[in-house]
Amino acid sequence: MGCCTGRCTLIFLCSLQLLAALERQIFDFLGFQWAPILGNFLQIIVVILGLFGTIQFRPRYIVVYTVWTALWVTWNVFIICFYLEVGGLSKETDLMTFNISMHRSWWREHGPGCIRRVVRPSAPGILDDYSYVSVTGCIIDFQYLEVIHSAIQILLSLIGFVYACYVISIFMEEEDSCKY
Repeated sequence: MGCCTGRCTLIFLCSLQLLAALERQIFDFLGFQWAPILGNFLQIIVVILGLFGTIQFRPRYIVVYTVWTALWVTWNVFIICFYLEVGGLSKETDLMTFNISMHRSWWREHGPGCIRRVVRPSAPGILDDYSYVSVTGCIIDFQYLEVIHSAIQILLSLIGFVYACYVISIFMEEEDSCKY
């Protein structure tokens, strides 16, 4: 087999998806966003399964990867709608943290060019460790960074879906030709 086959391309796409999911996982951990952390963890597991299936000629594993890819695209469309506040969704809710904490996207305070200012509360009775964070000067708002991350995930997933379907058909043709 040559290096430019559908199989090699799928291995390359899965590797890119794995890197993108790991990068996203790191920043979601920094922001304590538990719903995306869980989704990213499942993405990492299934992409590894897809890699294994592609390398070891196991079409059933690639089918699992293909089904998950469709679900992953749906999840990322939801993330885009969430951060762009489409359909009554609000990025100010605690939906991404399962209503466990008040944490938000790490990019909200640490985006490119952002200047953070911590303002301590002056009212008595408020905990000393509680503070208000003022963020100014961001080159790009955090919600657009999250949308860009999700759009990249969707693009990689859609291309991966097409190549996974192609590789499954190739594996099935080879399996059928070996039976006779």
